[in-house]
Amino acid sequence: MEYRSVGNSGLKISALSLGFWHNFGQAADYSEMKGMVYSAFDGGINSFDLANNYGPPVGEAERNFARIMADGFSSHRDEIVISTKAGHDSWQGPFGTGGTKKHLLSSLDQSLKRLKLSYVDIFYHHVPDPSTPMEATAEALAYIVNSGRALYVGLSKYSAKQADEMVRLLAAYNIHPVMDQVRYSLLNRTANDDNLFIKLEQLKMGAAVFSPLAQGLLTDKYLSGDFPINSRAHENHFLKEKDITQGLIARLEELRKIANARGQKLSEMALSFVLNERSVSTVIIGARNKEQVEENIRVFETDISFTKAEIDEILSFA
Repeated sequence: MEYRSVGNSGLKISALSLGFWHNFGQAADYSEMKGMVYSAFDGGINSFDLANNYGPPVGEAERNFARIMADGFSSHRDEIVISTKAGHDSWQGPFGTGGTKKHLLSSLDQSLKRLKLSYVDIFYHHVPDPSTPMEATAEALAYIVNSGRALYVGLSKYSAKQADEMVRLLAAYNIHPVMDQVRYSLLNRTANDDNLFIKLEQLKMGAAVFSPLAQGLLTDKYLSGDFPINSRAHENHFLKEKDITQGLIARLEELRKIANARGQKLSEMALSFVLNERSVSTVIIGARNKEQVEENIRVFETDISFTKAEIDEILSFA
């Protein structure tokens, strides 16, 4: 495992983080969840990424992580980075979403109660809120750090311009956001449209990339044209079967050939591509079982660097 600096904070984080977006809800098998966390930690992952609305239902991922912590993992608390977020819809009513101090404080207090923790390492504003002045959100994030609820604050889905503004606002409180969570993969490179990674580097912030495998598209899972019974496309969550066209499958097959020529699986090449982007501190992986966690960690047993010719060829199909 590689450990990377998070901006200029001094914090070191594993280049892969385990995300709790799916597969840590009420219907998940507890022994499988625990196996994923333990396999991640045994493989060098020291970062666990949660949010107030992860489950399902809302909050269940945090409850299950607390259960795993209590079941023999709590002795490693000082060796791990626990993150949670608020900002998306989490409960009914006017305070269940957004970027106000009322929502962010209420949500984090609920998260800490579910996690059975006195603080989290990183607290993210999950998504920009156009209905709340950014100054108000900055004040809330500063209060969260100064009250001891979080060691660091981060941003999520903030554009380059928004991140620049939040850094400026938080500087008045002598606080610097450490990371911006960014959706990015071989198949979705829109984060580069406004040179976000360059801006984060200039701002001395790290990037935490989510959906690096495009919800499973950048694996061998869909190359046959079928939809496995336990796939996200089959379950019809955020990835739709109708979006997996023959044209896309043909592109994925070409990318798989490039990966194999490099001595990698398609998923390993996709992770390598994201890990090589400037300012990336960690890449958040999702998994259904501990075998998938271990498979993702094995990317570091391969050559994750690229030649310019390889990048050009990859981008011609991606």
